[in-house]
Amino acid sequence: MSYVDGFIVAVPKDKIEAYKTLANKAGKVWREYGALSYVEAIGDDVPYGELTSFPRAVQATEDEVVVFSWIIYESRQSRDEILEKVMADPRLKDEMQNMPFDGKRMIYGGFRIIVEA
Repeated sequence: MSYVDGFIVAVPKDKIEAYKTLANKAGKVWREYGALSYVEAIGDDVPYGELTSFPRAVQATEDEVVVFSWIIYESRQSRDEILEKVMADPRLKDEMQNMPFDGKRMIYGGFRIIVEA
């Protein structure tokens, strides 16, 4: 079964274009190193819940929008190999140090797929 990395971030509305530029560049690098798929999706119907929600999870403010992203790999092993190469790639070094969002509020994790329909 495939392996997935998932991410949720709060992006300031005035930095969405900068985020899209970064995401397009990052997606090309990830795919070049072997990721099967790279997706960035901007929140369209993500209400602020009373107890839990995507906006609450990343402490999104009214001037931010939630972005949900995922990267699909062949396996956990391929993910680990690809991630090591991506993190060392000089094309992303500047962007990783000047991200258009607060990386401290990013939620991320790796997931084994258990159902794929």
